[in-house]
Amino acid sequence: MNDQPTQDPLLSDRERYEQLAAFLSDIELKGMEAVGDRLVEAVGGPDLLPGRKVMVAYGGGKDSTYVVAFVRAVQLHLQLTHGHTFVMRVANMRHAGVPLAVMENIHRVYEALGLLDDERAELLTIDHTEIRRFRVDLPLPERLVNLNRLDVLMNGHRSAGDGRPTFCNSCNLAVADFYGRAAWWQGGVDVIMTGDSRREQALYSAWIMRLAKASGIDVEECRRMGFQGLLTALRGIGDAYFRELFGADREAEVTERAVSTGDRSMQPEFVSIYDMVSYRVHDHWDLIVEFLGFRFDDLAFSFTESDCANPTLMAHLRGLRAQYVESRTYEAGISEYLELADAMMRKKEMPENLIRLALSRYDSPAKIVERREVAAAYARDVFGLSEAALTAMVYSPFTDGGARLEGFVESCHPEMAGRTAELHAALRGDDAGADEAAEWLEKISALSMTDLRTLYRSALVDFGAQQSMMSRVRAGDPHKSQVKTVDPTTGLPVLELISGR
Repeated sequence: MNDQPTQDPLLSDRERYEQLAAFLSDIELKGMEAVGDRLVEAVGGPDLLPGRKVMVAYGGGKDSTYVVAFVRAVQLHLQLTHGHTFVMRVANMRHAGVPLAVMENIHRVYEALGLLDDERAELLTIDHTEIRRFRVDLPLPERLVNLNRLDVLMNGHRSAGDGRPTFCNSCNLAVADFYGRAAWWQGGVDVIMTGDSRREQALYSAWIMRLAKASGIDVEECRRMGFQGLLTALRGIGDAYFRELFGADREAEVTERAVSTGDRSMQPEFVSIYDMVSYRVHDHWDLIVEFLGFRFDDLAFSFTESDCANPTLMAHLRGLRAQYVESRTYEAGISEYLELADAMMRKKEMPENLIRLALSRYDSPAKIVERREVAAAYARDVFGLSEAALTAMVYSPFTDGGARLEGFVESCHPEMAGRTAELHAALRGDDAGADEAAEWLEKISALSMTDLRTLYRSALVDFGAQQSMMSRVRAGDPHKSQVKTVDPTTGLPVLELISGR
């Protein structure tokens, strides 16, 4: 396969449409025409199409790549059929876990579809509050990286490094914020095209409303507000979540992470293409890989994800937990995470060749060592986190008033043995002689004393009792499974529920 899709930027709409349509099945072409007819009817006739905007949220993965291609086909079809078409807004959200390879995939897809220089396309990159025209080499804002690192650490310490709470809870709320910003930016959009089925949307909405109700939010009012009401519910959930994570006195942290809810001036309509297409990537492999130039990068393709490297770190944390907290081996923890990842990939109906590729990276002791080095380098280069900081996170030694601090020091930092009283004093905020201890705590945790003291006053989350926002979120999260492990106390085989991607 060539490094870049060989697409002529000067192709006519008809030539480009015919190229794209050649990769679509008869069912997909009929579905594409049906979506076009629905849009024409919704706006009041084809002559009104140019004033309307249709948005696609583009994560840069294989599935959303297909949605972008499908909507581009609809756009070109309407132009050729009626002489008019809509403006296509494609917005991609980034966080620290999105490697450059994802942006390179997005660029190749835009190039192949002729979107880069088409005035009927708005290509946006949204980095939290910063909205810019897409460019493949846009640097990630340092403020966003710092925010993501702090969220990973605080969530990770409260969950002992469990995959989904550590990396996904804050990120999922950021996705809601992304929709609020992308859909209402500069006059907003009329339609949001999605690959989620109506059933998936209904289940997700019901789950959000249950969480919102448990957080004391007026869910009936939210339901009356449509999509904006859903974002309003998520804002309330997020505010409650981050107050629990950072403390009621940390209003700046809560405000910085508040979900954008748009306004009532316009309410975009959701249109699902789920029932009109196949979502199995192997059903349109040639379109995604050969025509659009999508690559399954070593980091960007990480187990179930093809647009995020964080699952590689989820596996790494499981290995570190087995080695340092449970006195087993790093390999044992990796094996347990692979059991989860295998189940998750099959649940998503990923093709066998991709499942084999993901798992084969760990299929020998030497490869596990290599992947450990890859994960460690990624944590260091992207999040600025050393293995010492990650190990502290899975040990969770600071929560519950430092209940596990002595064991952590003895196991991982014997040079500090006998000085735990000083560490406790620093964590409590005692003034006398705690400066050296505070400096050491900040160095090995990558957290400020303010955040460490917040953890000291907080509890390690009990996922068996839904008494915290984090435990309630995880209870409704489908991305978890029981894996075979060993009770570190008795040495007997047990099942443990873990989460990940």
